[in-house]
Amino acid sequence: MKIVHETTVITPSGHALHTLHNHSLVFDDCRVVALGSATDIQPRVDAGEFDEIIIGDRHVVIPGLVNTHHHLYQSLTRCLPTAQNERLFDWLLNLYDRWRYLDYEAVNIAAKVSIAELLLHGCTTTSDHFYMFPRGGDVKMEAVLAAAEELGIRLHLCRGAMTLGQSRGGLPPDDCVEDDADVLADCQRVLDAYHDPSDYALRRIDLAPCSPFNCTREVLRDAVMLARERDNVLLHTHLAETLDEERYCLERYNCRPLQFLADLDFLGPDVYLAHCVHLNDGEIGLLAKTSTGVSHNPSSNLRLGSGIAPIRKLLAAGVRVGLGVDGSSSNDGGNLLGEARQALLAARAAGAMPGAMPKSAEAGRGHASDDVGQLFPVADAFKLATVGGAACLNRPVLGHLNPGAAADFAMFRVDDIALAGAIAQDPMAALILCAAPRADRVYIAGREVVHDGRITALDEGRLAGQLNELVAARFRGD
Repeated sequence: MKIVHETTVITPSGHALHTLHNHSLVFDDCRVVALGSATDIQPRVDAGEFDEIIIGDRHVVIPGLVNTHHHLYQSLTRCLPTAQNERLFDWLLNLYDRWRYLDYEAVNIAAKVSIAELLLHGCTTTSDHFYMFPRGGDVKMEAVLAAAEELGIRLHLCRGAMTLGQSRGGLPPDDCVEDDADVLADCQRVLDAYHDPSDYALRRIDLAPCSPFNCTREVLRDAVMLARERDNVLLHTHLAETLDEERYCLERYNCRPLQFLADLDFLGPDVYLAHCVHLNDGEIGLLAKTSTGVSHNPSSNLRLGSGIAPIRKLLAAGVRVGLGVDGSSSNDGGNLLGEARQALLAARAAGAMPGAMPKSAEAGRGHASDDVGQLFPVADAFKLATVGGAACLNRPVLGHLNPGAAADFAMFRVDDIALAGAIAQDPMAALILCAAPRADRVYIAGREVVHDGRITALDEGRLAGQLNELVAARFRGD
């Protein structure tokens, strides 16, 4: 067993969030064994019970952050000039033109860059929605799986798909889409080969047709049936991200996006949906009734001018809500603590808009000063990035550091200049409200993957150079 001794631990427990000073965290190869007062655990330290003692008096320890939506390969096209000032549909049309040249090597290198950035900021679990398989290419799911295994991140790899090309009324070019039958066959292949349904799994496969404007009804329906034949296989897709998507569904399917999924039985406790920006009150109620999860991606939604998801209303209705950075081409970064801060600010701004507050919060407000009490709480932003994400992915052993949790955690230095002053006031709030620094140390399943603020498995500079050379040669937008 190992121990992080004499440190400050921040962890959710039930509905509360606790900051525990002078505590110690005991863990074995994959899970937390004990969390308690350092004074109480000191006799065990003196008795030589632990294989490794990590002195944590200069650190704050938090649960490994959980990212519920990403497109890891998109670091290839982040900051693409022709897509910098476009809304989603035109942004995608610009990017499809680059992504049609993906191959195995490009996806693998880009995934490593995106994973490294997540790890360096304390994220230990990520969902990756991978849906781009150009016709005639060698792109395979294994390109992402190999990257995740090399760096050690806990992964929900979503076998995505686009099967509705422009010739049939979809958005993507025909050479960027697959046939429904090929998608289903590969879903079965990767589930058989790589899905691990166990509680502490490092690798799971989810099924994730991309969106209503690039997938057939048939592939969505088949994904539902296949997922529900298996143990702990989740369903995922983009939904209600923009008003363009809403218009598309109304014109093509004569219904709003959420009803389109409901008609296909693509809602339920095994489903989590990315974005959900444009929902009415009835749709929020349907998500709550069906126990469908939502991945909130505020930076991407703001970057693309899509809007702000009604997070206060979703949470008030009891919907499971996690946090996602989204792809590196619409966020341009992978800092989940930074995303939690963005979620906080966006929710507070949205709360000032008419009708944005849940009715329970609106009741009794008599004058402007009452709004101060209704601001989205800092603690709730922290929980979105931890237990919220874990709930979204149906992973109760993630997102907290109570005994029995996975041994996934990040350690931030209390003497980091980015936190100076703030951390002496409130360590949790410092991590959310200040510019979130790199983590000093990160552990996943009890194994150290970041040490002294550097990835242990690779040379960051060399990897960055590889990606820069690849982008300059094949994916640059000039």
